[in-house]
Amino acid sequence: MLVNCTKQDGIGIIQIDRSLTAATVDSFRDQLGSWQSAENEVKNFVVDMEKVDFMDSAGLGSLIAVLKRVSERGGDMKIACLQKKPRMVFEITRAYKVFEIYDSVESALRAYR
Repeated sequence: MLVNCTKQDGIGIIQIDRSLTAATVDSFRDQLGSWQSAENEVKNFVVDMEKVDFMDSAGLGSLIAVLKRVSERGGDMKIACLQKKPRMVFEITRAYKVFEIYDSVESALRAYR
């Protein structure tokens, strides 16, 4: 399993368990899409990237696609626990201007309150 989804205070927590690359984005999209369909009352999300040690442009593209879908449904998505190599992808592409990035899941959850 690539994605582990839970809820806390009505906010979806999406924990990604390994690298987010061209090889894994289809699985990521399918697993997350299934969970979002089953939990369609959840509008806001925190993506926990603590275990993502590498991400390529396809991985970033999949996160942007999820953000777009969440925004279209009136929700928001925050990124938490961004590791060194994925953080470089966010910096090079300026994706940090698109996403709110937090050091911990707890601080991202607090930002919703």
